[in-house]
Amino acid sequence: MRTVLCSPGSYIQQEDALGSLASEYVELGSAGAYLIVDPFIDRMYHDRITSNFDATNTPYHYEAFNGECSMTEIRRHQERLGECDVVLGIGGGKSLDTAKAVAHLAGLPVVIVPTAASSDAPCSRLSVLYTDDGQFDKYLPLPKNPEKVIMDTDVIAKAPARLLTAGFGDAYATYFEALACIKSNAVTMAGGHATNAAEAMARLCHDLLIADGVKALAAARKGLRTRALEQVVEANTLLSGIGFESSGLAAAHAVHNGLTALEGTHKYLHGEKVAYGTLTQFVLEDRPMADFEEAFGFFRAVGLPTTLAGIGIADATDADLLRVGKLACSPDDTMGNMPFEVTPSDVATALRAVDSLDAVVG
Repeated sequence: MRTVLCSPGSYIQQEDALGSLASEYVELGSAGAYLIVDPFIDRMYHDRITSNFDATNTPYHYEAFNGECSMTEIRRHQERLGECDVVLGIGGGKSLDTAKAVAHLAGLPVVIVPTAASSDAPCSRLSVLYTDDGQFDKYLPLPKNPEKVIMDTDVIAKAPARLLTAGFGDAYATYFEALACIKSNAVTMAGGHATNAAEAMARLCHDLLIADGVKALAAARKGLRTRALEQVVEANTLLSGIGFESSGLAAAHAVHNGLTALEGTHKYLHGEKVAYGTLTQFVLEDRPMADFEEAFGFFRAVGLPTTLAGIGIADATDADLLRVGKLACSPDDTMGNMPFEVTPSDVATALRAVDSLDAVVG
């Protein structure tokens, strides 16, 4: 049996990392760094990003991200690469996925610089593509992980606390999706079956969230970098990243993708919808009540959604939820990694059941 674990070439987590990007770049290239920067991060940290490049006379080209990880945006950057020999993505998940896709299509190394611990995407060899209007399009598997992932914990501590909470939602799913994939002997996105190491990372990710998530969120709301915050930054990013990619995705992320079919969910973050997807997976699996109590308790404590209203679709009809189920059960998605057959109707029923359980789970 083929088992595979993949990871970024380097994972660097430290304070003030944003101010040393040129020094990290020159270990990989010399002709010029192509920077794709989230517009909000550009407004907040433009000088900090560029100062090291300017001070060391390191060549770079700076481009703001247009807001959607679509083929239109990816092609726009491809046309502007020029002679640059390394792509740096700086910002949130969609800008980072765009950087990975641009680098892949150009055959260049990529450095990923998240400015929030809002998802497990940074470490992965995967870009999630959307249509220009924000609906899930497809997964773009990549041949390798980023050369470097750089986490500036000062910047992350000052990011909106909602982003950290969304990261909790994404990361909490990791262990339970891993268990489903291991039970079904699924082939992961890394191209093999789960390793014991990946399963252990997924479990540790869960344990750190439960131990430090609430404390870390309290610190983040005040912009404070504490030990608890540093623990969950690693959990949200590295442990969940390796855990999901090398252990596998299942219903929680498939439900997330299905939810993008309903416009009401578009203003909610990836991890918020994944959190609801995790509860939906619990219903599909008929997990023990203790698991529901832990998940509902943690989600409420950190502000993750536990109702359809919490993801913008309080008035969803049965037909709407069936649309979600049909997209979630697409052959190209990860619902097939569940250890039993799941139909669109099963998903629609489970989505509604989670909403009902919110009133009865203490």
